[in-house]
Amino acid sequence: MYVVFFEDEDSAATQREKHMQAHLAFLEQNADRITAAGPLRDPRSGLPSGGLWTVNCDNEDEVWQLVKNDPFWPTGLRKSVDIQCWNRVFADGRRQPTR
Repeated sequence: MYVVFFEDEDSAATQREKHMQAHLAFLEQNADRITAAGPLRDPRSGLPSGGLWTVNCDNEDEVWQLVKNDPFWPTGLRKSVDIQCWNRVFADGRRQPTR
């Protein structure tokens, strides 16, 4: 499993609303691999600052393909992308099986 952290470019913030419906449709179309997604907000200002996905893919290249196919990608909204491997060990109030 992977976690993807997106940092957004403030100067491209207008792109967010312009492409939001296409972005949400993309997430729905890829729900078999993108298991959770949502925006991040600056805790001080409350303004959008990026996003986070949890992703089930076989390798990092597959994750990058998802990122690059997201309608937000070509808009300049994404300032940076950080992909990390993640092992979920606790969820829904209990320990999870580890691999």
